[in-house]
Amino acid sequence: MKRTKNTKRNMTFVGIVFLMVLLAAQPVNAMHIMEGFLPIGWAVFWWVLSLPFIAFGLYQVGKIFKDKPEQKVLLAIATAFTFALSAFKLPSVTGSSSHMTGIGLGAIVLGPFATVVVGTIALLFQALLLAHGGLTTLGANVFSMAIVGSFVAYGIYKGLSKLNVPKALTVFLAACIADLVTYITTSIQLGLAFPDPVGGMTASVAKFLSIFAITQIPLAIIEGILTVLVVNAIYQYKEKGIISNETLADN
Repeated sequence: MKRTKNTKRNMTFVGIVFLMVLLAAQPVNAMHIMEGFLPIGWAVFWWVLSLPFIAFGLYQVGKIFKDKPEQKVLLAIATAFTFALSAFKLPSVTGSSSHMTGIGLGAIVLGPFATVVVGTIALLFQALLLAHGGLTTLGANVFSMAIVGSFVAYGIYKGLSKLNVPKALTVFLAACIADLVTYITTSIQLGLAFPDPVGGMTASVAKFLSIFAITQIPLAIIEGILTVLVVNAIYQYKEKGIISNETLADN
């Protein structure tokens, strides 16, 4: 009974935080590729690549709801965390902006495929409610953040854990590097769609990377620190019995 009450309280808290973000956030022109910016061929291409991951991710989430319903709390926390962090921006150059992704947390506590769904939900809400990203470019944004970011974070976390690297450093590096790789992927997507007339795709990618590197590197470091704090809090709840051991079983 106590665990049930605590779980409900946690979910209520997540819901309040999520609502505060919705009410406070303003439309932004951020690193998520904006609606209509990609040529239709590239928009379709990234949708085709992303859909199998989304489909299998939904299957994994369905298994979580059926076999491990206690993980619903983590699913809600990871979704709110991803939405909140990726909704706040830091002005960059050329009138654009940079932001954190928040994707590392879900990959660490839920695994990469379920986190693809987490990232897709966050990106969809941002596109519909905040004019952040878009529907035609959702496939590209999902691929860079929810797919590449999730699998990079998960791979780093699992790999460093096997090497007995301290937990806090492992979580920090997983979240930080996943953030940076997301922006590298987005720069490659933009470079492919808009090659430089002189230097081609390579020059275009380098240009996009240089635009966002100034603000994105410190943001990635901040995201790594925040993810460590949240993961530590989750494990403290586990030790107190509020979150069961099964909730944080290895994925």
